[in-house]
Amino acid sequence: MARVVGAGVLAALLLVATTALAIWWTARQDAHPASDAIVVLGSAQYNGVPSSIFEARLEHAIDLYEDGVAPVVVTVGGKAAGDAFTEAEAGRDYLAQAGLPADALLAVPEGVDTLESMRVVAAAFDERGWTSAVLVTDPWHAMRAERMAEDAGIDAGSSPTRQGPAVQTRATQFRYILRETAAYLLYRATGESVAGAPGIG
Repeated sequence: MARVVGAGVLAALLLVATTALAIWWTARQDAHPASDAIVVLGSAQYNGVPSSIFEARLEHAIDLYEDGVAPVVVTVGGKAAGDAFTEAEAGRDYLAQAGLPADALLAVPEGVDTLESMRVVAAAFDERGWTSAVLVTDPWHAMRAERMAEDAGIDAGSSPTRQGPAVQTRATQFRYILRETAAYLLYRATGESVAGAPGIG
């Protein structure tokens, strides 16, 4: 019995370690093939003004758009109770003010977490006959976002941001990797998402 328990504990530790390593590895990649759309995962906004985490994602999306990665930038995300703006609307307005043309912007103002956001984006893609996307989010969030997008029927790659609070210090990076490891394993085990801090829901 002790050996069985020990083997189970070792297997669990190996699963956690390999998942964390995969998250770290994915975070260091930058896949941005020509795609139907660039999808910016939402984060907090304050009365229509993107948070620093969200702004870093939007600025990266601008770079990708200007590099010709895709002809459209999709912003996604709903709003909390009492908010006047959705994350998607705040992101779209930020991009418009940065000079992106209106016909290159699509706001999908739904989604309280990554899983729901990927599902509503997939529905928007289906309506337009799109199949491929480059996801813009924080590095540690990239692997789970890709998995959820693929499960929703989108051929997805990710081009993570390299700026913003999520990548400022090694302690912050370590904390995000641990939290994303738990969130990813929960999703693979249950098919459900978990709401929480940026990059977790």
